[in-house]
Amino acid sequence: MKFTLSWLKDHLETEATRDEIAARLTALGLEVEEVVDQAAALAAFTVGYVISAEKHPDADRLRVCLVDSGGEQVQVICGAPNARTGMKGVFAPAGTHIPGTGVDLKAAKIRGVESNGMLCSEREMGVSDEHEGIIELDDDAPVGMPYAELMGLDDPVFDIAITPNRQDCLGVRGIARDLAAAGVGTLKPLQIETVTGTFDSPIQWRRDLPAEEGHACPMVVGRLFRGVTNGPSPDWVQQRLRAVGLRPISALVDITNYVTIDFGRPLHVFDADKLAGDLTMRFANAGESILALDGRAYDLDPEMTIIADANAVHGIGGVMGGENSGCTAETKNVFLEVALFDRVRTAATGRKLQIESDARYRFERGVDPESVLWGAEVAAQLVAEFCGGEASALTIAGEMPDWSHTVPLRLDRVKHLCGVDIPAAEQKSILERLGFTPEGQGATVEVRVPSWRVDVDAEADLIEEITRVYGYDRIPVVPMTLDTALPPVAVTPAQRRTRQVRRAIAARGYDEAVTWSFCRADHAALFGGGNPDLTLVNPISADLDVMRPSILPNLITAAARNHNHGEGDGALFEVGPQYCDDTPAGQDLVAAGVRAGRTGPRHWYAAPRDVDVYDAKADAIGALTAAGAPVDKLQVSTDAPSWYHPGRSGGLRLGPNVLAWFGEVHPRVLRALEAKAPMAAFEVFVDKIPRPRAKDGKKRPLLKASPYPAVERDFAFVVDEAVPAEKLVRAALGADKDLIAGVSVFDVYGGGGIGDGKKSLAISVTLQSAARTLTEEDIDATSDRIVANVSKQTGGALRD
Repeated sequence: MKFTLSWLKDHLETEATRDEIAARLTALGLEVEEVVDQAAALAAFTVGYVISAEKHPDADRLRVCLVDSGGEQVQVICGAPNARTGMKGVFAPAGTHIPGTGVDLKAAKIRGVESNGMLCSEREMGVSDEHEGIIELDDDAPVGMPYAELMGLDDPVFDIAITPNRQDCLGVRGIARDLAAAGVGTLKPLQIETVTGTFDSPIQWRRDLPAEEGHACPMVVGRLFRGVTNGPSPDWVQQRLRAVGLRPISALVDITNYVTIDFGRPLHVFDADKLAGDLTMRFANAGESILALDGRAYDLDPEMTIIADANAVHGIGGVMGGENSGCTAETKNVFLEVALFDRVRTAATGRKLQIESDARYRFERGVDPESVLWGAEVAAQLVAEFCGGEASALTIAGEMPDWSHTVPLRLDRVKHLCGVDIPAAEQKSILERLGFTPEGQGATVEVRVPSWRVDVDAEADLIEEITRVYGYDRIPVVPMTLDTALPPVAVTPAQRRTRQVRRAIAARGYDEAVTWSFCRADHAALFGGGNPDLTLVNPISADLDVMRPSILPNLITAAARNHNHGEGDGALFEVGPQYCDDTPAGQDLVAAGVRAGRTGPRHWYAAPRDVDVYDAKADAIGALTAAGAPVDKLQVSTDAPSWYHPGRSGGLRLGPNVLAWFGEVHPRVLRALEAKAPMAAFEVFVDKIPRPRAKDGKKRPLLKASPYPAVERDFAFVVDEAVPAEKLVRAALGADKDLIAGVSVFDVYGGGGIGDGKKSLAISVTLQSAARTLTEEDIDATSDRIVANVSKQTGGALRD
């Protein structure tokens, strides 16, 4: 939102300086992004008097001018046809930067004659595109006076950032109201006189909207002006519009832009002679289109509010008018539109058509509903002043929406929410200065909200208004007292565990990826997804239309894309959510990873191989270990989901709870995801890992190192093929918990000499005592217990 200081002073009686106003605006929450001093760029330009203008001795179209700049006489070579003796123009000395052309002016010889400056055109000054001649100033313009001061261009321009809830400050009047409430001057009374129409408008407003959709345009007001002269608007209007970045077009169009900036009230005018009968507010019909004022054609749909006569569409409600009914210099009769439009529908229409306009910017944030009436009067006054003509009586369709409401305010809540004790009388005074009306006495008052504050509907909104005007800088600084000598831990155990899992997986050679929480519907179906409740109504793209049931499809797709770019071997992981339904309980935090291609670099001591199920299992166990899971108590199952290769996958369980899936990715899934390299993957369900019960958060037992030597013994057992190695290891460990320090499998054999349906499992057992050196008798006794326990629990027997 841009405005000039003089424009602000039309509404605010103040002696505050530019810097004081800027500081107070920012303190009020209207952050000043920039204050532009227009005069600074024009400081070198002054009023010059042409003492003489003689023909150049060596060029027919050039004149040698002697210019009095107020302090000295300077010779200038000028090619403008209107350069003549006795005129006054805008003089720029050598060394001046010319804003309109971007040229730095230098002293030079032109056809052998020295020139030490120039007389400027409007284009060179950046005022307009006119460059047929130099600027001619009035005869009474003081010689040597700065041009910016003479033309009123020494008016600072404020550029402030408006938050979406402050639609009342999208007009200079609203900004002035805020400053007055904060004590930076006095708000001037708004003088709006009622214009009495002298005839009935031959064009009437109509509304053709379903009753349930009447809010699309609840009310529209208009009037016809006949006999107008649509010439240029006054210079002061043009200067202000240019200062805020708008291009003056004609008096009628400039009036609509001026009122939009001045009051935050968008208007539109139609050339009445280009309309066919009455204008109707309605929804567009399928197939209708409009050539808009920006010169582009737009296709409309039945969700859009439009303005049409009997023959064509002439406006997109709240967004932009049509080119075919626009006002030109030949316009003699003009019809005014002052309407209310639904915020949501206006925003949706503008977004769908990709139109950014000042009208849309304001309507989608909300305009003062009362302005639909007084806006017509403001426009009528300006049309009469700038264009003459005769105004008709108002034509109105629809009714004023019931905007009036009150909000209860507990006066003690300001202190509770904002930490500052503001007296009740001052709270009421601040609200009154902002246009609110507090009613009642006591601890709670009812506050009537003004029409221009459509954003205020709760007590917290009123408290915000009171506090920002009172001053955030006046809130006392209060030290925070701690209950303990140390601050509380900011990271929860669950968050800490997630970080540990992420670091552990990265340490295993994985690169972390951050993918979308969505995926393609056909990809989701491969991983048990496809729940209609997880389909997105408004996806960001067609191939991201469902919430992901697993992180793996995104990781596999990314790994396949890397493979296509020549990076076939690699490992990607992500820690994030996946979804099985649309309830909070249906969201799981999962650490998932994918290894692709072959393991490790080529080297003399280890040949690379394709990734397999054991890589995935090791990665899953590494992540579970980092999370504090009781890895030594986990059971391995073979019931991994269908996206894993059967017989080359499994699960890690703790009782009935699945803590992880791992295995090679099914070839069918790889083909569907267009992945060519072999891949192994794992999924660790972080939230299902039991948390440690100890209050101090210890996850590992105290290390008790034995000073006595350890002894290793190897055993080979013949068991049924269906017996998992894990079961045999647990049986060996349980044989003697005091002396057995560890058990590991080092060989699996099946074939000749073993028997059909049998296999040989060889284990290494580490024996160690914390109290003494083991004797042969101790070792033999423990060995016998191991054989007995394995035989009892697995049916295995020592291999011959």
